[in-house]
Amino acid sequence: MGAKSKKKGGENINQRLALIMKSGKYSIGYKSTLRSLRSGKSKLVVISGNCPPLRKSEIEYMAFLGDTAVHSYNGGNSELGT
Repeated sequence: MGAKSKKKGGENINQRLALIMKSGKYSIGYKSTLRSLRSGKSKLVVISGNCPPLRKSEIEYMAFLGDTAVHSYNGGNSELGT
């Protein structure tokens, strides 16, 4: 078998986030995230690395109740939102 090149996880998630941003089907912010989790419209929640612990745990709990996947992003909120 041929050698496969491995991509770093960070590069892969950044590429996928760029694709999602192009599609336009996303919401940014704490309140809109909670709204989408309550209504059951969200499929994945990405939480930035500098999110306060209380908010992070609340979002993770709501995602758990709605059976939604949660990903913790290593970068800060400015890197994630732009």
